[in-house]
Parts: sequence; C-alpha cells; structure tokens
Amino acid sequence: MSAFRSMVLDEAAHRCRYTHPPVRSTVEAVEANKVKLSVEIEADEFESEVNAAFKRLAKEVRLPGFRPGKAPRKVLEARLGVDVGRQEALREALPVYYSKAVIEHDVDVIAPPEIDIKSGQQTGAVNFDAVVEVRPQVMVAGYQSLRVEIPNPTPTDEEIDAQLDRLRNQYAHLESVDREIVEGDHVTIDIEGTYEDEPVPGLTTNDYLYEVGKGTVVPEIDLNLLGRKPGEQLSFEAAHPDPDEEGQLSFSINIKEVKDKVLPEVDDEFARNVSEFDTAAELRDDIVNQLATQKRSFGQMAVRMRTTVELAKLIDDEVPEAMINAEMQSRIEDLVLRLREQGVTLEQYLSATGRTAAQIGEEAREAALEGVKTDLALRAVAAAEGIEVSEDDIDRELAPVAEQAKLPLETVRQRFTDSGQMSAVRSSIQKNKALDWLIERVEIVDPDGTVIDRTALETPDSASDQSDENTAETTSEPSDEEASQEANEDAQ
Repeated sequence: MSAFRSMVLDEAAHRCRYTHPPVRSTVEAVEANKVKLSVEIEADEFESEVNAAFKRLAKEVRLPGFRPGKAPRKVLEARLGVDVGRQEALREALPVYYSKAVIEHDVDVIAPPEIDIKSGQQTGAVNFDAVVEVRPQVMVAGYQSLRVEIPNPTPTDEEIDAQLDRLRNQYAHLESVDREIVEGDHVTIDIEGTYEDEPVPGLTTNDYLYEVGKGTVVPEIDLNLLGRKPGEQLSFEAAHPDPDEEGQLSFSINIKEVKDKVLPEVDDEFARNVSEFDTAAELRDDIVNQLATQKRSFGQMAVRMRTTVELAKLIDDEVPEAMINAEMQSRIEDLVLRLREQGVTLEQYLSATGRTAAQIGEEAREAALEGVKTDLALRAVAAAEGIEVSEDDIDRELAPVAEQAKLPLETVRQRFTDSGQMSAVRSSIQKNKALDWLIERVEIVDPDGTVIDRTALETPDSASDQSDENTAETTSEPSDEEASQEANEDAQ
C-alpha cells in the first residue's frame, strides 16, 4: 500500500465504517493508470456534516455570553456566515467519503486525488469526482528462467584453515628470539615520543610490548623496527597522527627483546585444550559444520535478495513517479528514525560519512526505484501464475498481531477490513508467495558459473525430511484416481 493510501485510509476509514452508511459511488477508468471515483452525498446526510462542523467551530470561536462550544448554530451563522460551516464540512467530510469509496471499490491508489466538486458547495446534495493515479500492471517477460549468482555454500579448505588459524592465534605463546625483527613479532621497547621537545602523553613509556606490523601508533615505528635486532637504538621522525597538529613527532626507541609468536600445532592435544572434542579430526569437522551452517544461511538470504534484484531488471515499463517518490520518502524517514534511535542527527551522520544530503537522496531514489519495480513484478508474477491468498494465509499473517495486541483474531481481522488495510495484507502475502514460487525455480550458480544444487542450501534436517517424503511417495501405491491423473499428465 502506498504511503499516501495508508495515511488517508488510516485517518478516515474508521469513521467511514461507523459514522456513514455505504457511499453512493461509481468508479471508471479514465486514462492509463488513472480512475475516476464519482461520489454522491445526499442533502440530509451532508446536513449532519454541516451540524458537526458548526459544533467544531463553536469550540474555536469565542462569543460574548456563551461558554466555549456552547454557541448555537444560528448564532454562529449570523456571526461567521452560513458558508463557513458548509466549507468546513466539505473540508472534513470529503476525504472521509473519498476514502470510503476507495475501500469499497478496492482502488489501489498511489497518489493524492484531484477532487472536483460538481455540486452542493452552497446547498443540497454534494457530488464530487476524484481522479486518482493507481498502481499499474506490468509485463515481466522471462521471469520463469531467472538465474542468480551467489557465493558457493560449500566451505573451502582456505576458509576452514582460516578458522583454525584464528583458534591457533588465540592460544599462541611468545618465545624470545635473537634475530632480526619481522612482521608479526612482538618487541619489548622503551619508547619516547616528543613534540616540539616536549614528551607526548601516551608515547613515552618503558617495557612496552608492541606488535610489529599493526601500525597502532604511526606507520614509521613499524618501518624502523623491521630488520633491527635486540639492543639497537633508533631515532627518527614521523608525521603527527592528529591532522589538526602541524610539525613532526620525534621518536627514540630502545629495542630490549624480540619475541616470536608461536602457533600451536593442530593435533589431538590442541583439540582437547580449545574445545570439547578429543581429536583434531572432530574439531575440524565441527568447524566445517559451523561454516556450512553460516554459508547456507547466507546463501538462502542471497538467493532471496538476488532473485528480487534480477526480477526488477525485467521491468521495462515506465514506473510512476508517485510510487518512486513515496518509496524514496519512506526510506529517508526510516533512516532518520534509525539515526534518532541511536541519538544521531542526519547532519551528524552526513558529517561522519562524508556524504551530502543530495547523495543520500540519490541513493534513496535508486533503492526506491528497484523496490517499486520489485513490487510491480511480484504482483505480475502472482497474477500470471494464479497465486492466490487463502483465509488460512491471512490468519497466519495476523495471528502475531492479535497475540501482541491481546485481541481475538476475528477482532483484528475486522479492524483490518474496516480500515481498508486488508487489501495491503493480502498483497503482501501474495507477493511473498510469488517470491517463494520464483525461488523454487530460479537457477542458482556460483561466481564461476557452476550450478549450485539447491539441496546444498537446505539444512540437513530439512533435506532428510524431504528425502523421507520422496521415499514414502515412491514406495506407496498410488490410488486409482492418482494413477489416472498421472497417466493424463504423461499423455499431455
């Protein structure tokens, strides 16, 4: 549902249901992606709206001799004019009646309407037309043969060894050596750093254990330590790490000891020391399983994301600017809200990331365009494949809402229906089902173009369950009806 549709219907639809009878209205297509709603409000019915308008005005206008809200309509008409109340009624009532007509005709609006009051501005029944842009239907050629690329979900030897090396580094120990310093060594040094002949706090200390190659202070320290030996004295200059400070830092370093980082061998003893396993083979198998689980999970998300990306590329139709702008605005508002929750303003975020508001807007527009294309494409796939939403689907979708609100499911369903939100719920479910349909059929390849068997993305339990189901289907005897159906399918 568009941001505008949600805004209008949320505010007005509840009153539509409980304070107005069904709207006398018609709908007709007037041009590409636009419809005209013609709405009639009978004179007696609108008169009640005028009465309500004068009651609101009575609370706002101060008249001598009357408490706020107690001035009679006749007095207000004499003081303000008859037309004031009617114009106030039109301003308040037309959006409500328009929203009711939108809900009753299930019009999927994507922009504010252009309202033209045909009659009733002065007296009598009110008739108005509302021309509004609606969500277009698009063609998506080629969706049956989508191809998506994801990282191969099978753990590689390099990835397994990298995990083992992380463990080895955690349990490494340092041994003193008498040789030239190489990257990765740990050196014990006395260091003195001065700026304009004054010691710099934090850069002057004795017996400091420093890991060469990390560049944790300034790069010049690492460059000057490499190739040196214990007992040597170093003096050099380096640029100040604070960009606001000019001039050079002067360093004096005494190398006292060089230590080599020794990694333990991956053997059974290592496995027992670092894990609950008794052997190195068991430890390695566990790492493989953990990596496989992580890569499967990432692969599943990647397939879902890449499927929507590739699907959006199939849309050649012009996308309505109203949809793009609404989606773009929604994304920017979401960003601002997330930043606010972290105590950060948009200006601070822009400063920290070195970006401009224009860049943020352009990025949001690109993402919005892809999101709108995906929305339209999924709706098109659902229509083409006859993907429908059942009442059970809706119950499953709304059950968490009912549980959180501590309300009966039927009450929640009725409220969604009354507010015009049920159409959005159905659309959301239908799009998710369409995406699931695509994912089941999409071709999955790795960066080398090798086809990935989708069972590689399934958890062992689900793959085993599917295998059991297939075995049961294979071994069970088909009924006469099933056999007849299979024969017909084979013939076709």
